[in-house]
Amino acid sequence: MRGTDQQEPGLIAGEVPLSKVMAKLRQDRPVFHSERDLQHSFARVLWELAPTIQSRLEVRQNAPAAVGAEYLDLLCMGPSARTAIEFKYRTATWTGTAGSPPEDYALRSHSATDLARLGFVTDITRLERFGDRPDQNGLALLITNEAGLWMPPKQDNTRDREFRIHEARSLKGQLLWGGGGYERNTRILHGSYALNWQPYSMQDGPRGEFRYLAVFIDPEPTPGLPTQPSVHGSDEHSRKGEPQ
Repeated sequence: MRGTDQQEPGLIAGEVPLSKVMAKLRQDRPVFHSERDLQHSFARVLWELAPTIQSRLEVRQNAPAAVGAEYLDLLCMGPSARTAIEFKYRTATWTGTAGSPPEDYALRSHSATDLARLGFVTDITRLERFGDRPDQNGLALLITNEAGLWMPPKQDNTRDREFRIHEARSLKGQLLWGGGGYERNTRILHGSYALNWQPYSMQDGPRGEFRYLAVFIDPEPTPGLPTQPSVHGSDEHSRKGEPQ
């Protein structure tokens, strides 16, 4: 079980609550053009709220000589703590105008929600693996207007049933894809994560509702200190793999 002895859950780089970041982000940027747009916008808002935090995009996590480079979306470094962040921006088709000044958007559909679930769970496993410092927590953040991700599925017998991320679900332990028939997509979580979706923005037209899901991953505990068992909420208090 991962502990929380070094950094309060829900804080970015030990300095600012995620709730505060998301409140300003939704005010400044209610919609994004792309995942990269989201990453840059998040980093900018974070700097505006907490100038002592430095952010770095696409930070390599494994040794240069390792086979297959692994990169973290965003590393946020504060005076006394750090946060590793993985982003997902999964969209359904939506066209409209949002923000101030008004900006035109034409979002395309990413369709396969099963792969979106796999990708988000993979981000959590990556952050667990990257979190080898007592002063560094992790954050997996998903923003979407695809209601099928936050609503319970209508069909139960699907290949991604153990990877579902709808409201009030918990993720923990070994997750099998297709009942275990796709070993490459098996994921093992070392923590337990309660999923709690939050409103992000409401736009005009079909698929104009955006929500976000945030999962915090505790730092590795300091050797010699007791570990506090916990279930992590996925709102403010609480890797990328190639799908098969």
